[in-house]
Amino acid sequence: MTDVHWTNEFLDSMREVCDPPADEAVGSLFAQGMVGSANELMKQLVAHETVTAEQLPVPLRGYFEQSAKLPSWADKELIREGQAVFSRCGSLSVVALVCAGLPTCYAGAEGVQVLHLTARLQTDTKRRIIETAQMVVDVMSPGGLEPDGWGLKDAQKVRLMHAAVRHLIRQSGRWDATWGQPINQEDMAGTLVTFSVVTIRALTKLGYTLEPREEQAYYHAWRVVGYLMGVDERLLPETYEEGCRLADAIFGRVFRASDAGKAMAGALIEQVEHIIPGNIFDGLCSTLIRHLISDETADLIAVPPADWTKALIKPLQLLGWVMDEGDEANVVNAKLSELFGRKLLEGIVWVSRGHERPPFRIPETLRASWNVRSREQQLA
Repeated sequence: MTDVHWTNEFLDSMREVCDPPADEAVGSLFAQGMVGSANELMKQLVAHETVTAEQLPVPLRGYFEQSAKLPSWADKELIREGQAVFSRCGSLSVVALVCAGLPTCYAGAEGVQVLHLTARLQTDTKRRIIETAQMVVDVMSPGGLEPDGWGLKDAQKVRLMHAAVRHLIRQSGRWDATWGQPINQEDMAGTLVTFSVVTIRALTKLGYTLEPREEQAYYHAWRVVGYLMGVDERLLPETYEEGCRLADAIFGRVFRASDAGKAMAGALIEQVEHIIPGNIFDGLCSTLIRHLISDETADLIAVPPADWTKALIKPLQLLGWVMDEGDEANVVNAKLSELFGRKLLEGIVWVSRGHERPPFRIPETLRASWNVRSREQQLA
């Protein structure tokens, strides 16, 4: 891969580039008046039904064939090791996604405009939490990136959906050209590193420090996903250390306060507290967001101030845990965060995704090792 220095000039140019293969496929559908076929296909993909080549509209057959191929540099052993890390981290990875990854995306003042323009904040925010969590579980479960893996299918589906959203937003007349292209390469890369770099950094803050090999393995798995989702290889650096530098370069450019970011963050916090049953963890989502992404970034998206006493003392007392006086770092420890993540996962498992969508799926081996109760167990 060509050595690239992520200068402002280069990253500016990436804001005007999207994903030609996917955009061309979707553009052909609309040009040929095949929107009805596309809608039916997307329903099948959302439902995770098997779609044969014969069922695909002709403009999409080449796209699905090409987008299923892993890059030549994909290391399957490293992918398996990264997936093993995810299995061990369990629900902490979901905490990292919801309380670090998604809020980080909302701090990108231009990129968040796509989410805001396409969101009905109540229903769509809940759906985004659930479907993003499903993608993470699918990608990082054993076999997720194999030819018939759920993670590979998810990457193809999301890439196609991005192209459809770009097409519709451009047609809407509501897009401001000063934001760059909708879902452009810089924003795609910035989103991708929230699943790898931001997650790894958050895990460390949650008390789960990875070895260098584990960091690289986890990062590599998501680097492969980035390739599958159409991210330019110049924005897919080889090592975790380079990925950190790219993340910091992008975040330093795109982080700014915006009304859209504040609205999305507010809806996220509200939905998390709605998804988790009861009120024992009320306030903890905001507190964790500030702990994981920094007060400075949290201020950009108007996350409520952290109140350690109200947010954490109650669950700690109810659980009979003792904390060291004055040691805030000990309060947000892996044990409490794992419980929060487990309850969040159980809430996600419980929440209906609508009649056209299957229930949230966690492989049985992961469900058992993470101690996440199924919907049936919660009813018992």
